[in-house]
Amino acid sequence: MTNIELGFWSFPVILALIFLRIPIGVAMLAVGIGGSWLVTGSLNPVMAQFKNLTHGTFSSYSLSVVPLFLLMGQFASLGGMSAALFKAAATWLGHRKGGVAMAAVGACAGFGAICGSSLATAATMGQVTLPELRKYGYSGALATGTLAAGGTLGILIPPSVILVIYAILTEQNIAKLFVAAFVPGILAAIGYMIAIAIYVRVNPGSAGHRERTPYRERFEALAGVWPVMIVFIAVIGGIYTGVFTPTEAAAIGAAGTGIISLLNRGLTRENFIEAILSTASSTAMIFLIVLGAGALNGFLAMSQLPQFAADFVTAQGYNPWIVLVAILILYLILGCVMDSLSMILLTVPIIFPMVTALDFGLPPEEFAIWFGILILIVVEVGLITPPVGMNLFVINSMAKGISLGQTYKGVLPFVATDLVRTAILTAFPIISLFLVRLLY
Repeated sequence: MTNIELGFWSFPVILALIFLRIPIGVAMLAVGIGGSWLVTGSLNPVMAQFKNLTHGTFSSYSLSVVPLFLLMGQFASLGGMSAALFKAAATWLGHRKGGVAMAAVGACAGFGAICGSSLATAATMGQVTLPELRKYGYSGALATGTLAAGGTLGILIPPSVILVIYAILTEQNIAKLFVAAFVPGILAAIGYMIAIAIYVRVNPGSAGHRERTPYRERFEALAGVWPVMIVFIAVIGGIYTGVFTPTEAAAIGAAGTGIISLLNRGLTRENFIEAILSTASSTAMIFLIVLGAGALNGFLAMSQLPQFAADFVTAQGYNPWIVLVAILILYLILGCVMDSLSMILLTVPIIFPMVTALDFGLPPEEFAIWFGILILIVVEVGLITPPVGMNLFVINSMAKGISLGQTYKGVLPFVATDLVRTAILTAFPIISLFLVRLLY
């Protein structure tokens, strides 16, 4: 068997290990080390490389942004910011048809702006908004579908842990990727609200009615979200203007949300320790996957599969747009069986060299940014796509008495809006790039 064939067969082996319930990080690590051993014929150079890989991965300054953004989300949840966001959104939108569900989406968008994790956004906002949705007579399908979809805004609206990982893998500017993701993230929130408006008109019994809130109470509720605005402006504004690096901004955001939580008396000694341990646990999981991907990527580089794939696609003379659509469809399929981070780490080292060899009429850096946004969006769709959409399980586990089948049914309109948005952003790259061109 040739080295290229070894590289090709690594993917079915990894998928088989995943189906056997082997953690994805361990599966990639085992295949990477085993494959490198087969290519070199000796374990000694592989172990020497693995030693350097381990140190290089865990001492990476760029990756330090991941635990800081996760910690920022933990502190934001403890500080009552999620409840304040939902209260403000509900006072302005709650009286409309489907308005409480729309408010949940708006609150998810606001929380995503200070969190960076889809699962954390879904879990946090689910605790706050699910009882309210049920209180006002929203069906189980619409309530859980709304929150599962809204949770994806945690990675769509900057800061985004997934975009940080993509930037490191492709050696792109994190700040520019955050800028490019802003408009698509806002479009996602608007698209979800439109989906809710259509859903409640097609199914009138799926949503109850909430009384109109006086304007005085609306502005009072709006004033309650000032901590979120301060953190968002400090973190994202600092990154966009170049005052802070992403890592510095994440540290400031974590410190700021921690102080606000302390002032709001939401941060006690016990839940501070819990927040640190939860952040450490999530970071360890992410870093193990990153380490496994590093080992796998080293093996794939030895096998020369990425270069072979790039040369093959270029030689066939395929239309670049057809190749891009095929890749996006592949991601949608993988999203049905894999989590978002694993998809990024497993596929980008192969696919990115292949697509960069094609001509889309964009400068290399702009193409890399646009492609990263497209990948982020289809990965986000995977979070709410049955049967293994992670957000679906998170929300459904919190919704007692609502079957998983109902949640699957409720999320379908949101998946449809995601597909439409993906098509629009694919056809018009300028939507993702115009802010980058304007600011840089």
